[in-house]
Amino acid sequence: MTRTNLEELSLDNNNGDYELSVVPRSQRKGWLPISLIWIAVGIDLSGTILGVQLGEGMPFGQAVWATLLGSVLLGLLAMACTYVGAASGLTTAMISRTVFGRIGGILIAMIMAVSALGWFGVQVGFFASNAQTAIGELTGVSVPLVVLNAVGGVLMMLTALWGYRSIEKLSSWAVPLLIIILFLGIILAAANHGWDPLFAPVVPTFTFGGAVSLVMGIFVLGVVVSPDIARWAKTPKHAMRAGFVGFFIGNSLIVIVALILSRLMSEADLMRIFFGLGMGIAAIVVLTLAQWTTNTNNLYGSSLSLASVFSKVPRKILTLVAGILATLVACLGMYDAFIPFISAMGVFLAPYGGVYIAEFFVGARDRFVFDDKRDEPAIRWTAIASWASGIAIAIATSDPAAGLGLGIFTLTSIPALDGLIASFVVQGILTRVNRTAPKESA
Repeated sequence: MTRTNLEELSLDNNNGDYELSVVPRSQRKGWLPISLIWIAVGIDLSGTILGVQLGEGMPFGQAVWATLLGSVLLGLLAMACTYVGAASGLTTAMISRTVFGRIGGILIAMIMAVSALGWFGVQVGFFASNAQTAIGELTGVSVPLVVLNAVGGVLMMLTALWGYRSIEKLSSWAVPLLIIILFLGIILAAANHGWDPLFAPVVPTFTFGGAVSLVMGIFVLGVVVSPDIARWAKTPKHAMRAGFVGFFIGNSLIVIVALILSRLMSEADLMRIFFGLGMGIAAIVVLTLAQWTTNTNNLYGSSLSLASVFSKVPRKILTLVAGILATLVACLGMYDAFIPFISAMGVFLAPYGGVYIAEFFVGARDRFVFDDKRDEPAIRWTAIASWASGIAIAIATSDPAAGLGLGIFTLTSIPALDGLIASFVVQGILTRVNRTAPKESA
């Protein structure tokens, strides 16, 4: 069956989001709307926290260069992952079935689904904590965190129910509005305090390499699951352009804005910074849009992974159930487990990216063409071995204080990237060995 026939079949057999097949060529998008999605996802409150920390622990110039370098490296890595997504037209979970086999793919898909839901819970917690500050500053009323967790979770669930198209529309108007508000905040802060505070001396607490690793670390897992969005690109070139622009701008913009504002205002809380500038309503808009766009994508990605496992259940039902469960987890305080959780995500998920990149560029690229009649093996053991190798390296290089890790040695200083590179190398070697090994005659 040809790719064209398969794409026509996918139009008939899907409910509009093509979670179990290829996105048809007629539904593909140019690079700009796709890049806007990743910019919107990148503008979130975890980026503001990192920006404030860099501002407190590095000279301003070094902090900016570390942010830009880390984001460039992230964008380059995204180009490889998004190429795979656009060329195959498949979700990250469906790619896992091709690379790891039927059962191995289910294992990877469930890990991705649980990780995305956990990150959804963490981000809802960020929203609730900052919303409590914003509402308190605006009205003097202290709203319980559990209420704000519930409100935030429901809000972020709504867009994910409608899939890629609603995410694209939300991002198309949220990104320009967010950029305008953020830069207006910088202009007002500079007008009130001048630019001199940017260059005030600080006691260094970060090395340049350590700062680069943190900048990459907060969004590296978004790169690994980028095929979920990249599969909608017209061509692999469109996907690569969108991946670099989206991840570079999305990752660097909010970090640098938070860095500048915290230095100019001598304040670590972004909400209080905006209220101090007389931009209270704008603060609430930033808070809502930043977390809404980011968490919609988290829940959407989780629903795609679940759909590859529970293929008979409509994706919208999976989204609703998963969103409710993740919101309940947020109400129980998932926010407090932010550092250990993101460390565990990096250990287990990032190496998967290395496996599928190696399999696509070094191994059997023809297997990435969707064919629902093809009988995949239960488990592809070379992929499992490569993934396990990446996990082992990531655990060995992770700081025990950050959660799951031993801290035995250091490679790039980014454990998630260490795991991805290790799994890429092992999968590439095993693939080459299998291809050159003599075949037994029948």
